[in-house]
Amino acid sequence: DSAAAPMETGPQPGTSSCSTPPQPPAAEDDFQFVLCERCRQESPNLKLLTCLHTLCLSCLSENKPIGQCPVCQTAIPQANGIPDMDNLLFTNLQARLSIYKKIRDGNGPSCSRCRREVAAVWCSECEEFLCAKCFEDHQWFFKKRSHEARRVEDLRAESAHQFLEDTRKPSNIFCSRPGHADQGRISSIYCNKCEKALCCSCALLDSQHAPFCDIHSETQRRQEELGTINQELRQRRSNFEAAYAALQGEASRLEEAQREMRELIRRRVEQLVQLLRQAEEELLGLVEARQERGRRELGRELQRVEGVLRRMEAGERLVEKMSLYATEQEVMDMQPFIKGSLEELQRLQPPVLRDRAQPGDFAECKARLQAL
Repeated sequence: DSAAAPMETGPQPGTSSCSTPPQPPAAEDDFQFVLCERCRQESPNLKLLTCLHTLCLSCLSENKPIGQCPVCQTAIPQANGIPDMDNLLFTNLQARLSIYKKIRDGNGPSCSRCRREVAAVWCSECEEFLCAKCFEDHQWFFKKRSHEARRVEDLRAESAHQFLEDTRKPSNIFCSRPGHADQGRISSIYCNKCEKALCCSCALLDSQHAPFCDIHSETQRRQEELGTINQELRQRRSNFEAAYAALQGEASRLEEAQREMRELIRRRVEQLVQLLRQAEEELLGLVEARQERGRRELGRELQRVEGVLRRMEAGERLVEKMSLYATEQEVMDMQPFIKGSLEELQRLQPPVLRDRAQPGDFAECKARLQAL
């Protein structure tokens, strides 16, 4: 009799609570990286720029001037200023964190099915909260499958980091051949020649594909490749930091020399009569003209190096979060894009500090002042 068929065992929502004391929730700052880097708000439409900064669609639409990253001023290749690459990792993490926030809520989440009772169990496969009654129906309906269901009480005792790690489940990668993904053909093979995921039928029947490797091995290789590039960038970052510090020091010396010369001019001119006031303005204008060119050049160099440093920081954060939280599908979708951006950063060189004219060289100005 089918009514007497045994049900798969699972967590019992009516049992006593876990003996482990609840842990405090993770600090909000731990997951600020999933927010838009301009407005610092959650958004379902996060875009990943070539400079590896992440911005929401609203900020990109309001961005002026269009075509530049508002964080580091790196050019955006798309004419409309909207990148094509979605940050799938951050978007999925936001969705999973919203589930965790419901679990940590004081009143607790309600049942996703009956919407009346307080949820006692969360099914990670169905991504639903279930009360005790609905959980029994769920176990009966899925008795032939192994859905992992856990008590909300146990999940509430976990930290956000632990919850995200536990809910990072492998996702199916579908065959890249047109039409096969719609048919649900899952791929476990990767063709190194065409760099695409294939189903078993395509790998066996199409002789053009070779050599092959396991799709999981390929995702692991891509993760390791990103990690290697990121490690090399960390070593090169010190050169950019040294150049940035040197440029800042030179800018400070330039400003100090200008300040000292302006003060000298003012002290001398104040000793003269009203007839020499016009000469004072001419001398000040000469000082400003001599310094304007150097100030503009240093400003551009500082802005460029600062932009590169911000891109490197964004790359480090993104690779770190990819290794911690990214699913295989996210690695397959995002790795080539991120790799290209990181390799572009590798090709950049820190500016060479060439000899510049000394900022305190005001010989002509001093000569005219002495003549007065």
